[in-house]
Amino acid sequence: MQYEAKTFDIPELDGISKETIDSHIGLYQGYVKHVNLIHATIAEMEKTPEENSYALAEVQRRLGFEFGGMKNHEAYFSQFEGGAKPLPEGNLKNLIEAQFGSLENFITHFSTIAKTRGVGWSMCYFDKTVNRLVCTWVDEQHLGHLADLDIVLGLDMWEHSYMRDYLPADKSKYIEAFFKNLNWEVVANRV
Repeated sequence: MQYEAKTFDIPELDGISKETIDSHIGLYQGYVKHVNLIHATIAEMEKTPEENSYALAEVQRRLGFEFGGMKNHEAYFSQFEGGAKPLPEGNLKNLIEAQFGSLENFITHFSTIAKTRGVGWSMCYFDKTVNRLVCTWVDEQHLGHLADLDIVLGLDMWEHSYMRDYLPADKSKYIEAFFKNLNWEVVANRV
């Protein structure tokens, strides 16, 4: 089975250029391509595992990075589909208000995580076992994902996400643009 790159119906965004989105989607398509290539490579190497044990282990290690890049970007781009929409009434809004007091407080908390030095993602997950949102930093594409939790909100903080539009010292403006363009209905449907 092969993964196929998804297409995203993203309108023109305020503060994030079409050029940035187009080149970023190209990077996402590369992740999908590499996931498929790695799966094919693993299948071939497993025919003679004794001869390929070291290389096979390294290819398996690389799969986590490429697969994380594929799935993180699918969450990221889908959050812009349909244009900016406010947070609707419902479970996500109730969770945010119970844990953070307000949407503004949540955005401040999440944005602080997004300003972490280095490349990676600011992520919000939903832990259904305790009915709680959990926000954290994920290094690169895969280091630090929280086990058994689905992504609710993902913000790509690799430079390719904003360098056409903002300098690294101005990445807080990119974070503001992200929230300005967010379709909260898409995000709310993940909880």
